[in-house]
Parts: sequence; C-alpha cells; structure tokens
Amino acid sequence: MTLNAPSKLVFLLSLVIAIIALLAALNLLSFVPIPSFWIMSLAFILLAGGTLMKGI
Repeated sequence: MTLNAPSKLVFLLSLVIAIIALLAALNLLSFVPIPSFWIMSLAFILLAGGTLMKGI
C-alpha cells in the first residue's frame, strides 16, 4: 500500500474541522452539539482517507 499526499482541498477541509473541534473543546462554540473528540476524529479520518486514496 502506497501513501499519497492529500489534495489541498482535503487538507484544508480537515484543518477547518480540526479548528472547529479545538474551539468546541475550549467552549468557544457552545452551540455545537457533538463532543470535540468526535469532531477531531472526523478530521483525522478525512485526512487519513485523503492519504490512502490516490487523486483525492
């Protein structure tokens, strides 16, 4: 299995989701109903998927 660099779109999208998780963990976004752990997990899964799939 070869790993590829994720596209800029996938990287930026996972970065935005990770920043939202950080803000939710600091209670700056109190209206987000999902715990910050799961939001950060989603960002990691998106980034890992972007490295595993070629062309995404």
